[in-house]
Amino acid sequence: MSATYTILLDDLRLTMRLGIHPHEAEPQSISLSVAMTVTYPAAPRADRIDEVLDYDFLRDGILAMAQGPGFALQESLCEAVAALCLSDPRVEMVTVRSMKTGIYPDARVGCEIRRAR
Repeated sequence: MSATYTILLDDLRLTMRLGIHPHEAEPQSISLSVAMTVTYPAAPRADRIDEVLDYDFLRDGILAMAQGPGFALQESLCEAVAALCLSDPRVEMVTVRSMKTGIYPDARVGCEIRRAR
């Protein structure tokens, strides 16, 4: 019997170039949260990482994106993260949330997308 799980990477805080305004040319603080719906042929039985999706690939991929040229739009960043998640065939659906944490003193601003196969 198959087993479905939600794998979470929540509130990953990093600095990257993100935005369209001149003051956003410098890297700024953002927060990313990702929820991946993953289905395995069966529930893990041996308690070993090779039975499941290792979320290190996601964190490493996002950190690599942060070192790149950046994105003009949060929507574009979310799409790139979703594509990275869906590159693993076990991921059926992904929700990605990007938040700029320092734009306003009284609020965070962001984007959330959901993509499925």
